[in-house]
Amino acid sequence: MFYIKGKEKRAWNKQLPHEFLYLPPEKQFEIFVGWWKGDGGVTTSRILMNQMNIIAMRNGFISTFSRHKVKSAKIGKRNAKTTHDRWQARISTFNDEIENMLKKRGITKLPKGDIRYGWFDGVYFYLPIIRIEKEPYDGIVYNLEVEEDSSYVTESGTLHNCFTPWTALYKEYNSLKEAYGDAKVHFLELGLSADSYMADRIKAHHKLTYLSNSDAHSPMPHRLGREFNRFEIEDATFDEVRKAILKRGGRKIILNAGLDPRLGKYHLTACSKCYTKYRLEDAKRLNWRCELCGGIIKKGVHDRILELADTNEKPKDRPPYLHLAPLAEIIAMVLNKGVETKAVKSVWERLLREFGSEIAVLVDVPIKSIAKLIGEEITKAIWAFRNEKLIVIPGGGGKYGEIKLPEEVKKAKLEDIEGIEIKHEDVYYKPKQSSILSFLKKA
Repeated sequence: MFYIKGKEKRAWNKQLPHEFLYLPPEKQFEIFVGWWKGDGGVTTSRILMNQMNIIAMRNGFISTFSRHKVKSAKIGKRNAKTTHDRWQARISTFNDEIENMLKKRGITKLPKGDIRYGWFDGVYFYLPIIRIEKEPYDGIVYNLEVEEDSSYVTESGTLHNCFTPWTALYKEYNSLKEAYGDAKVHFLELGLSADSYMADRIKAHHKLTYLSNSDAHSPMPHRLGREFNRFEIEDATFDEVRKAILKRGGRKIILNAGLDPRLGKYHLTACSKCYTKYRLEDAKRLNWRCELCGGIIKKGVHDRILELADTNEKPKDRPPYLHLAPLAEIIAMVLNKGVETKAVKSVWERLLREFGSEIAVLVDVPIKSIAKLIGEEITKAIWAFRNEKLIVIPGGGGKYGEIKLPEEVKKAKLEDIEGIEIKHEDVYYKPKQSSILSFLKKA
């Protein structure tokens, strides 16, 4: 099935004949099964790794490869030469049919249903970028040109969730220049845990366009469209959108809208096990170990940006940023029921039928019109959202933030809620002095 390319016939040269990539998916499935049973999803061939990725995706699942770098080894007193990394695959399936097909063929080592290494919408696969690395390269580079754009020269680029401090750009690098050298970057994608106000704390970003179109992280309808951009363009075409992103011909972005960054999963520094939130200085003193449960503390987007911040100024042409919270979650908060319950869905669907869209309800529709349709209780919560009167418990460590309706708003009548002041409590845990001192002694 496989052949070795080149004079040096080794495992790291193993690959499928090129024409095998054009076989029908069902035949490629048999190739994948045979390779997995034979090699257990492990290879030292980078080419074979990429070929198996293609075959898996053609059959509706994903094989995600983790890279295990070689270590020096000894045989007796002699040093063994180890030069090629090992790639270990994991399989993610997206429906029971594919999972059953693999299991029938003896591939039973599959992740649990709630663990995915990407997702599939029926047309496209979406794969997370785990890390960005630089590697020296000396060889032929093939250029695919579309109009004046070139794929191998970074004329423009977008960075998804670029501020997440343990997976994205600013985990590996402290600046765009450090990451990309002199290559031109035109725009950044902010992700769920950052907004334009946070991103503008880094002066190098001031010349860039911001996009707020993070993935929904869920197929549930109430999460769709919670991040979007509003363009000033002449027509809804790719070329017009491109001009707006590049700020050409009078086209531009006039609004970024997205989840309140405090509701993101990694906004504050927090324990990834019990989600206790820590100030950055406390997390460092505790050596990134939670004092309460021993879990690993993960640095939040908020703290990573503060580490990199070098300005309080804001570019004059930056469009406003509209903070959003899912309407269904606001309704669920008031009714004290799950987002997916019939009670919440019926109110949510009624509002959308009457007023057209979730954004219209959250932002534009007069409060009195909403109250006339669904009564005062939920309407007061929508008013509190519009006026930034909701209590926001920030997310961190992998847990989304939460919203709560203040007691002052609950008790007030709709006509009396103007001017209500809300008290906000400190969300951070304060480590015991003894624990901090013991750590300092060890350090």
